[in-house]
Amino acid sequence: MFQADLFRTATFRLTLAFVVAIISGMLLQFALVYVQMNGYELERSNDLLQREAALLVRETPEQLEYEVRERSKTDLRVILNGAALFDLDHNMIVGDIKTWPQGLTLASRPQRVWIDPPGDRAYEMRFLAMEVLGPPGSDHRILVLARSMHMADELRYITKRAALISVVPIVVFALLAGIFLSHRALGRVKEMHEAIDLIMDGDVHERLPAGREQDDLERLAGSVNRMLDRLEHLLDEIRNVGNDIAHDLRTPLARVRARLERAAATPHDAEYLNATIAQATLDLDQCFSIITALLRIGEIENGRRRAGFAQMDLSALIADIADLYEPIAETEGISLAVHGINQPITLYGDVDLLNEVLANLIDNAIKFTPAGGSVSVAAGTHDNGKIWLKVTDTGIGIPEDEREAVVGRFYRSDKSRHVPGSGLGLSLVSAILRLHGATLQIMANREDMKMPGSVFSVLFPAVSHNDISVTFG
Repeated sequence: MFQADLFRTATFRLTLAFVVAIISGMLLQFALVYVQMNGYELERSNDLLQREAALLVRETPEQLEYEVRERSKTDLRVILNGAALFDLDHNMIVGDIKTWPQGLTLASRPQRVWIDPPGDRAYEMRFLAMEVLGPPGSDHRILVLARSMHMADELRYITKRAALISVVPIVVFALLAGIFLSHRALGRVKEMHEAIDLIMDGDVHERLPAGREQDDLERLAGSVNRMLDRLEHLLDEIRNVGNDIAHDLRTPLARVRARLERAAATPHDAEYLNATIAQATLDLDQCFSIITALLRIGEIENGRRRAGFAQMDLSALIADIADLYEPIAETEGISLAVHGINQPITLYGDVDLLNEVLANLIDNAIKFTPAGGSVSVAAGTHDNGKIWLKVTDTGIGIPEDEREAVVGRFYRSDKSRHVPGSGLGLSLVSAILRLHGATLQIMANREDMKMPGSVFSVLFPAVSHNDISVTFG
């Protein structure tokens, strides 16, 4: 079973491909070396023949005949394998080339001629035939020089033998390395499978062995582990949300139950019953508002509300919301001011959803600002084209260690326990802003003060609607 798994692994298949690539590379390398050496030897032979011929043609006819006969020069003995003088009818005059080579012609360049001796295999030689002067009163002669190609044959033999000898150990080594790497990879994959099986069985704390993420497999395991961490975090949030939902619904439902039981226990007049029904209706409306808010958050986070996106004017939206909340702020003894909306601020988004964002931010600012305080709304555009929105108040503020938690569902700070609400407003704001590709930052308005206030800063991306990247947390 292991061997079958081994030969099916991608690592082993890649190793075989690597072996083929190595062999192909070796063959290509040896072919190039073979061609280069063969070409070098041919050029070298041609050069030597031409150089010797150039020296010999300068000699007198008598001296040339003597040197060819006796092979008196070292070059003639060592470099050349044959030299002879022929008359114009191809009859030998002197030298060790007894007969005119078949196929040889007068030419300024060396020629390739195959010699086929009786009883032996044919071999290649390079010949150069040049016309030279004869003794005074006689016809011209033909000088023939020859050089054997045995050196090129030896180089070709050495190259072929080296290629054949090198292939075997390299192939064996590559196969052994492939088996070792495949075995190692199978072991790591097996460990990952075991970890995944544990996770599938319900152990959400189990993680894949990722090591220090130095290779692709470890980096993949690390990415899966981070995904599992995120899933575990989301599962914890779901559990916490479930508990929070149960807690927030239990209180108003318990009040409804208690009022109805009291009303049913003893006879009461119509006025009391109507008041009881009205209070029970308010408690039930609170339950429905919580459920509706949760459904809206889920719908927004799933990206199902992007169909309502269009070009809109953020300045006009701020002005409308300010007009709506200005009487409420005056009733609470709070001043509401608006800045930076003297000209249109074009934004691509959903008017209804952004209206809800502004309403929640301004409503929270008024709720948590005591009488005599102030709330301001400002908007504008940065030099880089990004649109910003700020809602500032002089209220109780949000501690720094709670600024990330307040955008979670049902979170309520200790300072806000006395204020009615479900703890879903900022969570809804955060979901809507993520849908618009915007970021939310919470800071203090005035540091080191009893009432530090809060600044909710929203930054929208400076891109067209086609380029808005939506990320869901």
